[in-house]
Amino acid sequence: MAAGDLIRGVAYALAAGLMWGLVFVAPALLPDYAPAALAFGRYIAFGLVALLLAVPDRQRLAALRRADWVEAFKLALVGNIIYYLFLSAGIQAAGVPLASVLIGTLPVVIAVCANWHDRSLPWARLMPSLGLIALGIAFVNQTEMDRIEAGHGPAYALGAGLTLVAVAAWTWYPIRNARWLKAHPGLSATTWTTAQGLATLPLAVLGWLLWGLWQGLSQPDHGLVMGWGPRPGLFLGLMLAMGLFASWAGTLAWSRASKLLPTSLTGQLIVFETLSALAYGFWHRAEWPAPVTGAGIALLVAGVLMGVRAFQRPASA
Repeated sequence: MAAGDLIRGVAYALAAGLMWGLVFVAPALLPDYAPAALAFGRYIAFGLVALLLAVPDRQRLAALRRADWVEAFKLALVGNIIYYLFLSAGIQAAGVPLASVLIGTLPVVIAVCANWHDRSLPWARLMPSLGLIALGIAFVNQTEMDRIEAGHGPAYALGAGLTLVAVAAWTWYPIRNARWLKAHPGLSATTWTTAQGLATLPLAVLGWLLWGLWQGLSQPDHGLVMGWGPRPGLFLGLMLAMGLFASWAGTLAWSRASKLLPTSLTGQLIVFETLSALAYGFWHRAEWPAPVTGAGIALLVAGVLMGVRAFQRPASA
């Protein structure tokens, strides 16, 4: 592939990872808010940002066909709502360690599934970088894996099943999104991102209302929906920041990367989100990573560099 496309595509994927990593900071800053509040709050903000940006882009949005809007709705439902809801439910059922380990497999799972379908690179050239990334993920998640204990019973198995649905949802999303963009080269990544935000808004509002109804019935004194929780200013500010940066700008950067790069490479580049989340997390805790985590980070970076280098060589090499 062209060197310019490769460099720009990797840069866009890096930008997306840097912005997606912000999602992992919000729960640490708002520990007294339920995952559902953070999820629906983020996606309502995403929809509102898209609504504002739709005004200057209204001509191109009006040119979208019915099939485009149906696809945007599917991507919004699966890649945003279903993914985060099942991930949150999995964490509540089985805890953070198991969910972190399973979600950590996404770079390898997406790359394998994409290459299985598209065969953009011979397996012999793809597997070395995937092996390094998988080993890096194992090292980075070593602390989490140490916390996983056997014999947790039905709740633990339920949590694993729910989290695997989230893994499946976010394996489907980037592959489907990339195929749609490449099948419609005239479709602007900016317009497509705004369309997904507009499709997400009604889903997120409905989810917020249903969750608020459930909260009102089960915890009548909770007061989260009507009063925006115990720290409304911080909550609203973080939701708007995530809606603009982590959702709209991150999705835009990822869509641009998806138009330029093979999906088997962009799948590996989701590692940038993991690295960003680690960096933000260590910065928030004001600590340095443990040696095993540092080794895992080095392996992740080496795997990404090896993966990019594999796509720089001619396919027949």
